[in-house]
Amino acid sequence: MNSTTTATTHPPRDFDVAIVGFGPTGAVLANLLGARGWRVALFDREPGLMDLPRAVHFDGEVMRIFDAAGLAEKIMPAIRPSGGMQYVNPAGKLMLERKPAAANGIHGWANNYLFHQPDLETALRRGVERFPKVQVFTRYEVEAVAQDEEGAQLTVRSLDNNTVRSFRSNWVVGCDGARSLVRDAIGGGQEDLGLHQPWLVVDVLLERDVDLPAATVQFCDPARPVTFVNVTGRRRRWEIMLMPGDDWQTMTQPATVWRLLARWIQPGVATLVRGAVYTFHSLIAERWRDRRLLIAGDSAHQTPPFLGQGMCAGIRDASNLAWKLDQVLHGASDALLDSYQSERAPHVREYVATAVRLGNIIQTTDPAVAALRDRQFEQEGRQEIVNLAPQLGPGLHTGILPAGTMPGQPRLSDGRRLDQALGDGFAVVSANDAITAPLSDHERARFDQFGTRWVADAALSPWLDGLGARALVLRPDRYLFGVANICDDLAQLATQLPSLGRCGAHGVQAPSTQHHKEQTT
Repeated sequence: MNSTTTATTHPPRDFDVAIVGFGPTGAVLANLLGARGWRVALFDREPGLMDLPRAVHFDGEVMRIFDAAGLAEKIMPAIRPSGGMQYVNPAGKLMLERKPAAANGIHGWANNYLFHQPDLETALRRGVERFPKVQVFTRYEVEAVAQDEEGAQLTVRSLDNNTVRSFRSNWVVGCDGARSLVRDAIGGGQEDLGLHQPWLVVDVLLERDVDLPAATVQFCDPARPVTFVNVTGRRRRWEIMLMPGDDWQTMTQPATVWRLLARWIQPGVATLVRGAVYTFHSLIAERWRDRRLLIAGDSAHQTPPFLGQGMCAGIRDASNLAWKLDQVLHGASDALLDSYQSERAPHVREYVATAVRLGNIIQTTDPAVAALRDRQFEQEGRQEIVNLAPQLGPGLHTGILPAGTMPGQPRLSDGRRLDQALGDGFAVVSANDAITAPLSDHERARFDQFGTRWVADAALSPWLDGLGARALVLRPDRYLFGVANICDDLAQLATQLPSLGRCGAHGVQAPSTQHHKEQTT
């Protein structure tokens, strides 16, 4: 066999998608691609799961993504609905509040959840084990990535025996964090939204019951801003802002930590799990793609923690990117991937900017400015923080609201959540067949090239009325492509879909479409 590579002959590709980084973003992307049958490689320099608490919050939209990946039931035992979030001033007056997630919200799940990250990542990693075509390479450092018109090549070094190997992949996605090698290979700078503040993050495990808040509390004290988080079980977190003159090394010493926590707990009632200084940043990469290379998660953006949306943003990236990579691997034009950054960057920017604004409230250290802040909130009254639902930037949707947003998730007549009927392709959703029946075979075929699921259920009428529509076209990531009120609207939406081949080089055929039909009453 001739192994010589010429200008027109390229070595076979080992993988369809290579993912650099096995954190939550990379793990979710691998689960979503693995479920679609693709050959995926995951490279991570760590030997296994990092047994450290980091992220602690995700929302109902992200829970829908976990559910789409078939992981919701595995995750549920390790999480709990949030007890809310409160911003209080030094006098103990409540300024802003996010309500407790006491019941399921619009997405069919609780609006907000708290979790211990090692527990969540364990479920995500076990999910990857379901797919024989997904290979995990731990203790491998990706040293270089290169690309040509046919694919990309990764040079990786084993940290166990120092051997170097090369792999070919159709696509490479960098989920490799703030110091991303893949982002460096793509090139370009980062937009800076102006927040760069060091905080001491302290996690403890209570040894007995202690009277601590049920909610997350932002103590907006100019003398020393502090965040308290009631995580899960006996796990609690304090995030303590570093002030001018603080020595970072001294701040992480147990004696210093216990002095800072003395207002709430004393030694003997809890075990220190870790204390580390992190600098909270607000950055968005200028380029998320260069031909065969893409980035997601912290590689693409860094979000301050004041909304609990850093990990959520990466998981939304994975959901957006997974179905588009799937279509391209099936033979669609890779121009579809240009919509990844155009949609996601403006969307995540709103989260980052909002987190910066909330950070400015708690991080106020000038007593005079803090006093003015407190008076303004007292005059205006308590304000409520609600989960954001921004529209995607320009891309694969009509651009006319509510298109480009993720609508809530109702129940079907049989009690199932809507997502359980949607599959992993596009979906046309209506209360009955009246609006879809007049579609021509050609128009229906335009939808069916995406593996479209046709769902008609009378129980959806109130939900559709609330969206001002008789039918919706939903994308695989549950975001709304467009709405229709007459059959001609639906036919027009069919013409706006890109032309996507569902049979690519690997001979993967389109999933058979299923018409889920409910009897109207």
